[in-house]
Amino acid sequence: MIRPTPAIVTQLAARRLPRWVIVLLGLFYVVPGFLGRDPWRNEDLAAFGVMFHLAQAPWEQWLSPTLLGEAPTRAGWLPYWLGAVAIQALPFLPADLAAKIPFAALLGITLASTWYAVFHLARAPGAQPVSFAFGGEAHPIDYARATADAALLALIATLGLAMLAHETSVDAARLAFVAMGFHAGARCLSPHARHPWKTLTLWWTSAYGLALSGAPGFALLVGLWPLAVLGGRQWQRRAEAPPIPAPAPPRWLLLMGLAGAVSAAAAVYLWGWPGGWWRDVSLLHWGRYEAWRSLGRLLAWFTWPIGLLAAWAIWTWRRQWLSSHWLLPTSWVTLVLLATLWHRGSDRTLLLALPALAALAAFALPTLRRSVTALIDWFALLFFTGGAIIIWTIWVAMMTGVPAKPAANVAKLAPHFEPVFHWSAWLPALVATIAWLGVMAWRMGRHRPALWKSLVLSASGSTLCWVLLMTLWLPLLNHGMGQRPMSQRVAAAVPAGDCVAVFGLSQAQIAGLQYHGGLRVVRAPSAAAADCNRLVVDTEDYVHLAGVMPLDGWRLMTRIPRLRDNRDTWMMFERARP
Repeated sequence: MIRPTPAIVTQLAARRLPRWVIVLLGLFYVVPGFLGRDPWRNEDLAAFGVMFHLAQAPWEQWLSPTLLGEAPTRAGWLPYWLGAVAIQALPFLPADLAAKIPFAALLGITLASTWYAVFHLARAPGAQPVSFAFGGEAHPIDYARATADAALLALIATLGLAMLAHETSVDAARLAFVAMGFHAGARCLSPHARHPWKTLTLWWTSAYGLALSGAPGFALLVGLWPLAVLGGRQWQRRAEAPPIPAPAPPRWLLLMGLAGAVSAAAAVYLWGWPGGWWRDVSLLHWGRYEAWRSLGRLLAWFTWPIGLLAAWAIWTWRRQWLSSHWLLPTSWVTLVLLATLWHRGSDRTLLLALPALAALAAFALPTLRRSVTALIDWFALLFFTGGAIIIWTIWVAMMTGVPAKPAANVAKLAPHFEPVFHWSAWLPALVATIAWLGVMAWRMGRHRPALWKSLVLSASGSTLCWVLLMTLWLPLLNHGMGQRPMSQRVAAAVPAGDCVAVFGLSQAQIAGLQYHGGLRVVRAPSAAAADCNRLVVDTEDYVHLAGVMPLDGWRLMTRIPRLRDNRDTWMMFERARP
């Protein structure tokens, strides 16, 4: 049965986005957030602390990454190894900058893998636009490139991607390997993909990368996912009357891909996987209305704007549900949403759905009316222009004190912060703003139609606001979201060469003391803590301290709040002299 396609695309609208635009947009999106930004709480700084420790530890400790003898909060091996190797290989760079370089490459892999995955999916027979009676419809190759360009713009425009994808964390690595698996699955199901060994290499790299990043369950899903899609499609087509022949990948490729996924998951479990996916599971969590409301808010803002476009694509392409361009991304989004529910609405789990959501959003564009695309453009124009104006206004207030109210709010929210003008921050922000004005002028002008045009403002506006935050606001954000101010205040009160005992501090806080404070940190109570003359305790855990160690020989020196007194506060003790 031939099902009508909802996509109407002319050859004129299937023109590709210039490659230099994609490269510049990718650089402006990827580089800010890795340059000059301190590791932030909590997962980002905690993961960096493990990398920093491994870089100075003997090789035998690399098989069991720890921080002060405690396993990382996010299980895995490969992300910590990548950061530690970069720190060792680039000793002339600050350790936090060196550790970010592999993760910048992983973000680039995420963007590139999404583009190639959608390129292969858009060449599927069921994804092709309507054929016109007198010709003029889009050529399959041109249509695939334009759709892939749209998917890349959609992914960059997504609000939930920016912060988590720029971390030196396990989740950023998992995202890259999921995108790689998405690419492998699209190649596996594409009748036009050549060189099966490339597909197999991507498949195995994705599976082993996910398994070594602490997600063996997702590694197994990456292996089974394309096979399940292919099996369901073949079964349904045989049930058609008459049966519809469909090209299938070589059986050896399917078997080898499945073997790679199973072996990756099994190897990690046999190795002694330190994770526990059941730790965050609580079905009782969803018995409360507040939990569902929180999940709804997360889905609304985290997946904006591609969430609504993806939902529309799922509906409008429903008659082509057997086609790989619908079935592959939709099934993955469903699996990740179930995993998000399993993990009590975790945004870090939902992050893994973004490449597939971007693919669906791209396939929604050929089905939209002109009035809807105009609405998308106007919303992006107003939203991101307003965001840029707010960022610039508050930055001017920080520098000059005018307007007075924003300046007072900054001083209240970030005490002890002293703004300093930096040309290296101001010039990129100015260039990005001028570029945004140019993009707006181009979009409001009369130009040839293009499939990806309605997402240009969304992707450019998202990149603009990210660049402004990572340049103009970066010192303020480092002060408020990093651990440097507190760590340096502790270091100033510790005699040179002395150690610091800690109790109740998180791994991120310990990492901040070690890296930003340059301190030798030990846990209390322990034999090593007996040599320390300073003790740092989290205020909330102070009530438990007396039960594990005597406090007779300690005197309270000071309290160190993170920002204000109503935030996280440390209590610093010194050993009383006899």
